[in-house]
Amino acid sequence: MSVRKRTWTNARGEPKEAWIVDYTDQGGKRRLKTFKRKKEADAYHARVNVEVAAGIHTPDSASITVRDATTRWLASCRAAGLEPSTIASYEQAVTHHILPFLGRVRLSQLSAPGVREFEDRLRAGGRSPSTIKKTLSFLGAIIGEAVERGLVAQNVAVRFRRKRGTQAERRAKGKLLVGRDIPAPDEIKALVGALQGRWRPILLAAIFTGLRSSELRGLRWGDVDLDKRELHVRQRADRYNVMGRPKSEAGERAVPFPRIVANALREWKLACFGELVFPTGSGTIERHANIVARGLIPAWNAAGVVDATGRAKYTGLHSLRHFYASWCINRKADGGLELPLKTVQSRLGHSTLAMTADTYGHLFPRGDDLEELDAAEKSLLG
Repeated sequence: MSVRKRTWTNARGEPKEAWIVDYTDQGGKRRLKTFKRKKEADAYHARVNVEVAAGIHTPDSASITVRDATTRWLASCRAAGLEPSTIASYEQAVTHHILPFLGRVRLSQLSAPGVREFEDRLRAGGRSPSTIKKTLSFLGAIIGEAVERGLVAQNVAVRFRRKRGTQAERRAKGKLLVGRDIPAPDEIKALVGALQGRWRPILLAAIFTGLRSSELRGLRWGDVDLDKRELHVRQRADRYNVMGRPKSEAGERAVPFPRIVANALREWKLACFGELVFPTGSGTIERHANIVARGLIPAWNAAGVVDATGRAKYTGLHSLRHFYASWCINRKADGGLELPLKTVQSRLGHSTLAMTADTYGHLFPRGDDLEELDAAEKSLLG
């Protein structure tokens, strides 16, 4: 491996010079790379020397661009049978956040500082912290696919500290709060009193089973036992109304429901037809947007649960899932079920216990309020 100077005279008789790095890669193939300045050649020579010794060097001429790597990654995702909605979210992130900045860059030219600069450019462009985190994760998956195919030797995005975030960003995200993100018990009571018509059974089910929108829309009568008051989640409808299995093994679960849901479902079954529990009027899969716009928001308005502008305080169906989680966690004395963390995870269909703890752990009773502290003191000291 060496750096040498090359001089020549061009067609107009002008003297020219360049610096050539001559080396053999880890595969035993001779490589040449030309630079205008000796400083650049020396820097490249030093880097290549280390990479070849470590067996992680990929010559630029043998490397593909990030755009090409992205195409291969998306093709692999489709071949793996990922849902169309998942593929669509990947394509959207790639199109809007990765390719505009890195599409023409060769994988071999990417570095950890380059990924750090990419993050800065995303933030300067107004992307949210969650969008930046997802984008960096997708970039890591794209490069990881290329590593597995032998198109690049190392994944610089995985080595990058993706969890970096300012304290302000972490504070801005905050915890889920009752009355802001999670409907309070008195708000749910008002909502239940305002529910009527075809939206009453599905919204009652959302409140008292915690099923995701996709799971409610995919629920079949064959998965509901009205006598035992228990339903089984075995399939879901994605945003394209395509049926499929739950996203994770934990998503397939049995969820009990209270008498108010059982009674509503019995009445609804007499007026409903077809296999699905909550279909459209023609028996097809109901759309999420219809449930929210025609069912949930009008019900919140009728219940008087509105913000300062007079609009529905909670506009997402997922807020009812948050309430269900809090209802499972709250003390029985406060009207809750007082279930242990593992049972809450099972009811919600979370893939890991950590996910449940990270999202709802702060809602669990602390067990060290003043009355309990006084009782413990009295027991210890007599």
